Amino acid sequence: MPKNNHIKSVLIIGSGPIVIGQACEFDYSGSQSARSLREEGIEVTLINSNPATIMTDPSMADHIYLKPLTTKSIIEILKEQPQIDAVLPTMGGQTALNLCLEAEEKGIWNDFGVQLIGVDINAINITEDRDQFKNLLQKIGIPFAPAKTANSFLKGKEIAQEFGFPLVIRPSFTLGGTGAAFVHKKEDFDELLTRGLEASPIHEVLIDKALLGWKEYELELLRDSNDNVVIICTIENMDPMGIHTGDSITVAPAMTLSDTTFQKMRDMAILMMRSIGNFAGGCNVQFAVSPDENEDIVAIEINPRVSRSSALASKATGYPIAKIATKLALGYTLDELQNQITKSTSALFEPTLDYVIVKIPRWNFDKFEGSDRTLGLQMKSVGEVMGIGRSFQEALHKATQSLEIKRNGLGADGKGYKNYEQIIEKLTYASWDRVFVIYDAIQMGIPISRIHDITKIDVWFLKQFEELHLLEKEISNYTKENLPKELLLLAKQKGYGDRQIAHMLKCLESEVYQLRKEQQIKRVYKLVDTCAAEFKAQTPYYYSTFETEITKPDGSNYVSNESVVSDKRKIVVLGSGPNRIGQGIEFDYSCVHGVLAAKECGYETIMINCNPETVSTDFDTADKLYFEPVFWEHIYDIIQHEKPEGVIVQLGGQTALKLAEKLSKYGIKILGTSFDALDLAEDRGRFSELLTQLNIPFPKFGVAENAEQAVNLADSLDFPLLVRPSYVLGGQGMKIVINKQELEEHVIEILKHIPNNKLLLDHYLDGAIEAEADAICDGENVYIIGIMEHIEPCGIHSGDSNATLPPFNLGEFVLAQIKEYTQRIAIALKTVGLINIQFAIKDDIVYIIEANPRASRTVPFIAKAYQEPYVNYATKVMLGKNKVTDFEFKPKLNGFAIKQPVFSFNKFPNVNKALGPEMKSTGESILFIDDLRDDAFYDLYSRRKMYLSK
Repeated sequence: MPKNNHIKSVLIIGSGPIVIGQACEFDYSGSQSARSLREEGIEVTLINSNPATIMTDPSMADHIYLKPLTTKSIIEILKEQPQIDAVLPTMGGQTALNLCLEAEEKGIWNDFGVQLIGVDINAINITEDRDQFKNLLQKIGIPFAPAKTANSFLKGKEIAQEFGFPLVIRPSFTLGGTGAAFVHKKEDFDELLTRGLEASPIHEVLIDKALLGWKEYELELLRDSNDNVVIICTIENMDPMGIHTGDSITVAPAMTLSDTTFQKMRDMAILMMRSIGNFAGGCNVQFAVSPDENEDIVAIEINPRVSRSSALASKATGYPIAKIATKLALGYTLDELQNQITKSTSALFEPTLDYVIVKIPRWNFDKFEGSDRTLGLQMKSVGEVMGIGRSFQEALHKATQSLEIKRNGLGADGKGYKNYEQIIEKLTYASWDRVFVIYDAIQMGIPISRIHDITKIDVWFLKQFEELHLLEKEISNYTKENLPKELLLLAKQKGYGDRQIAHMLKCLESEVYQLRKEQQIKRVYKLVDTCAAEFKAQTPYYYSTFETEITKPDGSNYVSNESVVSDKRKIVVLGSGPNRIGQGIEFDYSCVHGVLAAKECGYETIMINCNPETVSTDFDTADKLYFEPVFWEHIYDIIQHEKPEGVIVQLGGQTALKLAEKLSKYGIKILGTSFDALDLAEDRGRFSELLTQLNIPFPKFGVAENAEQAVNLADSLDFPLLVRPSYVLGGQGMKIVINKQELEEHVIEILKHIPNNKLLLDHYLDGAIEAEADAICDGENVYIIGIMEHIEPCGIHSGDSNATLPPFNLGEFVLAQIKEYTQRIAIALKTVGLINIQFAIKDDIVYIIEANPRASRTVPFIAKAYQEPYVNYATKVMLGKNKVTDFEFKPKLNGFAIKQPVFSFNKFPNVNKALGPEMKSTGESILFIDDLRDDAFYDLYSRRKMYLSK
């Protein structure tokens, strides 16, 4: 039992809606923590306002409060649950820590006799208050950059005068680098200082000398109540200081750190963690190291909580940091706990990696027109991917293949930059594609020394890129007929995809695959085991690689494959890849529930995903996890190896759906709705023919392939027109145009970014009400799980609309049409599983905007509002285990639930905040109201048209 036996009931504070700087890594840590507490027989109460996450699922805690993260909510919960003994605030990012501090200042924890575990107030104050932190470092003898605190404009000016430029301004108590900035010259200082003071909730900034070009490292630590400390992971930023770590390409283990410097850094980190307060839990420490022979170390910051990097470190090492940190907060010591991977060694050990991890952030600048795309101290990415390989090069290639930005990896796809000036500028001002630009620069012949001077990226990394380029050059001299086997194997070992090799050999991807097969160059799977295979691991967590064959004494060839295939019935669930606007954590929620439902049906479940932030890539969610790119070649090889009964594609958003056609073509069974039905719903022409046959109204539309066709169509359709490309998610490229000039400009713009795309032109129903319905269908029976009415008018993307469940303003006649059309469309599309249909209502006529026979963004919201496990039911229908009529639906909701979008515009101060058909929100929260007289509803309704833009 835990040492602290009087803790029987714990409150976990979540991180709220997803914003840039605080994404689903905290959903992952919160979920893991809740499970860890319940294993100990402890009652868990959870507060979080985010309906899209697994964390707020009824199965996760004993009491779940989907409430705003405010002290008012905390008081309400503590009154309702007087048995709560302790609060754990370290799992919900900065939001949870800030709320915990505010509750402490107001005396709330004292009033209710609630103990703080996992961290202490002193630790939060010392690490957040830049002045206190600097004094502590001075006291314990750890170097730091010269820095001073300013809480007024005048004081800031004095400090700048004393230090000289370049400087860094960092606001206190903010997240994801909000308000932080480099000041290179005097003229910019006043504006950036003002912005920093305004961004800090206590109007305080730290001004320090900029350590531009220094190398940056992060250490993840755990400490128990006996003062044992372990370093779980050392992460090196490929990018030097000056780019926020959330926007940096990071590598684990550290690649260019000398052992002596690592030992020094490790001692400093342990000393810092022990000095900030007497608590047991997780901690993240960041350091800068000078890029010269001296390797001087400077401490940057310490976070006494699980951080964004903890999720990455957990997935990188297989060591479940949040789970163990929770046990330590209860009073356990590390030597009392089991290593969760080997189950035979203790948790008091430091993981050893016999592979390399590369994390690459995923940006969404295309959603923020006019945004500053350069990377700096303020985080701008919305998600991330992780590649695992036997070498840095293999992991780097896998990570680039996981990004889903129409690249096949580094180089060898004909999409690189060719203009010298453009490449130099892109190297100078780092942006989202810099990992590709480095390769382009080397390909162009720009010397490594010059690239290093501009970017300050360590020469070791640049040489890795150069080796890849030289290999590409060498392979390009051959054809598929005369390529030596060892060169093909080498290219695969360095992570090149078949598509890239096909590009080098000027042949087809399938021909390279055939060549590999003939030459017995097979992908093998290795365990992520935390201990470099020193002990036997029990976890089913794999990555792929290629090995040279070993010839045995009997003359047979052998490669070691650690993924043993069972003879159980099995299914594969395709994950949703990196988070991005339009495809966020909601799809991960659906994937996890799909896996759990398939387990209940007796299947062995196999998850394929590459997103380190999520619950779906936890080593114990599915029976087997392949941490691989959701990229055709990787998926096909896993399917060939495992031979599942089928693949579920409708839970992983557009990522998984895009692969449905190929799966179908290769004869792999798609479970649930067929590819043909998915395609019919996406193909506007075919779908409209279906609606005509069903006698269901839809807005007048036409399809154009170029600007001339679009302008000619406009005459018959009438302005305003809604223009959109086909096969995209999150309303990418959608716009409302009101004349021919705007139409022409927009069509040319779309085709520049998405060439050869069919464009759909709809007559825009001005002033219409928008609604949507989600349903489960088994091919014959349909059950509508929820109908939502949007508060904003038609024309604002459904992901950016405030929406109410149930509808608040639709008459019986309109609702009857919505129900009737949902039934008819679901059955006509032969839907098996989930379907989402969007409607526009004008003059009491219901028009169909679109239908998606898959899990939608709103399914988790409806499941939380009605307290029903809809994805579980839908998966059982997909697997043919149940009919819709087998389930007893008992939705519970008093009053209304409102889905409120949350935006991250503060990261892009110059961007137009107007909303339109293209989605811009990064997350959502849920608000429950008793009736429509509620002030919150009145406020939303009165502002509903304010942001409508073309």
